[in-house]
Amino acid sequence: MTLVAVAPSIRENRDDERAEERLRKALDPNFLGLMRWNDDHQVLYFPQGHQQLGWDACLVVGCHKDSRFSRVGLCQACHNRWKRSGEAPLEEFRVLSKTAGRAIGVSLCAVTDCERPWKTKAAKLCTAHHWQWQRAGRQALRDFLASDGVVPFPGFGPCSVAACTRDRHGRGHYCHQHDQRFARAVRANPGLDVEQWRRRQGAIAENEEVSLRGLPARVVAELLYGLQQRTQAGAKTRYWIFRPLCDRLREAEVARLDDFDSRNLPAGPQRLFAVLRRESALLHSNPDLERRKDVWDLNVFGLSGTLKFAVISQRWLREAVKRWAADDLPTRRGNRIAGVVQTRINALGRLSQSLRLQRDDGGDYPSALSRDDITSFCNRMAFLMNRGEITENQRLVTLRMVRNLLLAMRGMGLARSGQPLTGLPDDFHLQAGDMPDAPEKSEAGKDLPTEVMRHICDHLPGVTKLFGHDIRVAFELFIDTGRRADEVCQLQLECLDRDGEGKPVLIYNNSKGNRQRRRLPIPAATAATIVAQQERVRARFPNVPPEKLKLLPSPVMNPNGHKAITAEWVTSRHRDWIDHLPDITVQTHVEEHGKAVTKMLPFEKGRIHPHAYRHTYAQRHADAGVDVTVLKELMDHEMLSTTQGYYRVGETRRREAIDRVTTMQFDRHGSRVWRNVQALLDDEHARRAVGEVAVPYGGCSEPSNVAASGQDCPIRFRCIGCGHFSTDISYLPDLERYLADLLRHRERLTATINADEWARNEAIPSDDEITRIRRLIDRMKADFADLTSDEKAQINDAVTLVRRARRGVIGLGLPRVRQPLPDVRPERAA
Repeated sequence: MTLVAVAPSIRENRDDERAEERLRKALDPNFLGLMRWNDDHQVLYFPQGHQQLGWDACLVVGCHKDSRFSRVGLCQACHNRWKRSGEAPLEEFRVLSKTAGRAIGVSLCAVTDCERPWKTKAAKLCTAHHWQWQRAGRQALRDFLASDGVVPFPGFGPCSVAACTRDRHGRGHYCHQHDQRFARAVRANPGLDVEQWRRRQGAIAENEEVSLRGLPARVVAELLYGLQQRTQAGAKTRYWIFRPLCDRLREAEVARLDDFDSRNLPAGPQRLFAVLRRESALLHSNPDLERRKDVWDLNVFGLSGTLKFAVISQRWLREAVKRWAADDLPTRRGNRIAGVVQTRINALGRLSQSLRLQRDDGGDYPSALSRDDITSFCNRMAFLMNRGEITENQRLVTLRMVRNLLLAMRGMGLARSGQPLTGLPDDFHLQAGDMPDAPEKSEAGKDLPTEVMRHICDHLPGVTKLFGHDIRVAFELFIDTGRRADEVCQLQLECLDRDGEGKPVLIYNNSKGNRQRRRLPIPAATAATIVAQQERVRARFPNVPPEKLKLLPSPVMNPNGHKAITAEWVTSRHRDWIDHLPDITVQTHVEEHGKAVTKMLPFEKGRIHPHAYRHTYAQRHADAGVDVTVLKELMDHEMLSTTQGYYRVGETRRREAIDRVTTMQFDRHGSRVWRNVQALLDDEHARRAVGEVAVPYGGCSEPSNVAASGQDCPIRFRCIGCGHFSTDISYLPDLERYLADLLRHRERLTATINADEWARNEAIPSDDEITRIRRLIDRMKADFADLTSDEKAQINDAVTLVRRARRGVIGLGLPRVRQPLPDVRPERAA
């Protein structure tokens, strides 16, 4: 039996035929009917008024052009006439007859049964009858048509341009318009290839019509199917963008969309082409076929985005990573899968680069690798970090990912015989000791200071003008609820509920933890914001059932309100808004001449992002004294340790508050101890913390009492009369309560008659103590009153934080009068 080789061109034709057949079977007859598609005529008609495909006609009576060039609903020609009329009222202008302007379309001659096209819209006669009309003295058209000598003429046939839908206007080869274009083309290029010009020339534009004539059958099927899928997805397609794309495809004479280079297209047609090509490619592809490629379209796997494996140059490693990715994709959830998986592929790309650059064979033979190559890779990562090409954290994350992926691929059996990793030595792996120490993470600074939050909230009204109500509502929900960006964006319209007491509750889905319908108590003001947004959405989609609507519907490709705005899009708008806000200054610790001082410096805007509001939400509740177990429920964390990272009052935040409170510190006589606003150094904070002990209304630095942890006061805790006692503005409420207690106690004891005089005299508070406390309180209030409004606000915020932290933290390190520190080694000389 002799095998006959099939020519590549024949195979390609067969493939095109099968692809065309598959595409045509996938076309919806209802969609083709909507577009008035006919396989013989091959012209699409974009329906006027359709939500995705429609267009608006000019308001002027008798004008059929589209009004996309005018904001007042007029076509360009009528808009110019309206301007020349002095912008008369539109209701009056629209009924005026249109006496001039370029006509759209061509009809047959007005002579009954004449098959030739008219010469002009005004004459409504073909060229031959128009000549007869002129010879007859230009009589009235009605009289001319009734004349005995006027007989119909047969047509000359269709225009020779492949895309044209018109008939020839004479004995030449073209319609009137293409005849003029051909004449210009020949003058510009006397050696013009006529047949090629006829194939490539576009049709004469006629409003909503788009001709697909002259395109290969497969390209026509791809365009129809892509447009159908795009329309069903809710995307808008305008004929004035679709038509030039078809003309460019015809000009390029491509056999399929994959053959066309769209890089030189304008932005609109280029984006449209990308969607059309992707939709047709998805129909022909399946996961098994897609896995063979070096660039995966994740839409084939029911996801979004792409994966690129070209960063890995060694074929064995690239194929192994593809196997791992195909196995890993079904285990992931969320809308950032492509980015997460691509990050891991890029980490192995670093390993691939190291092998390619540091081995003579480029790392193409897995059996030749060894532990030395792993060492070289680790050294290269350190080298890149030292050069500043990657950060310390990127180095650590990359090494961890490579280690985990190599282990995962071995666990999948890819090192067995016949698999991509066949022959890879056992010592080619990263050990725990290869991992550098992780940089210490600081919780301080992840939440936003109060001054910054006030600044942001003051400028929220401007968001509506820039981006609309939906984006402002998203920003407010970020701030008020502390939910993640995608959790806010994906809220259902009916996301508001009430608890047993009638208080509002937000219903949301924890996308990260894959926990549905979580309930979060929210303030009444936040509930009012949601209710107002619900009313706007219902007005926008009045005919859609509320249970199918999103609270924040997408403005694009969303005719029914089923699709929500994306977290990426909202985050991008947030970044633009924050970057254009006026700068805000906050109190910041800086080092000058070896000493830490406090200055007002601009706050770094890069720290303001949607997830920072989540940290701020947690810190706000932590500062209010919310128990960690309650905060765990509010944050919807599974592990308490995760919540504790949010709950802890950071050292930097606490020290800032302490430094502010320090400026209002007093001794027992009411004299200011610290008058200069100056931040303490770390060692000073530590020394003062261990050199004093907390007492009810301040701090005590008496050595014996400090050594006894506050249990051995020589004067029996009469702090207000002790020289080792000091206090600050944060204790003012306590001192006021103490004074009130003393006065009540004195009145009660004065009225007591059943006690011995010595006992009553010793128990009655002395006038000196009451006077001392009154003077101390008055001095605190007077000094506070002398501050500016900004300083008062800063002191109030600091007092709030210090008082709440004082509930669970003993010895915050407030600056005190220095005393000798207790020594745990008394045998050592001072």
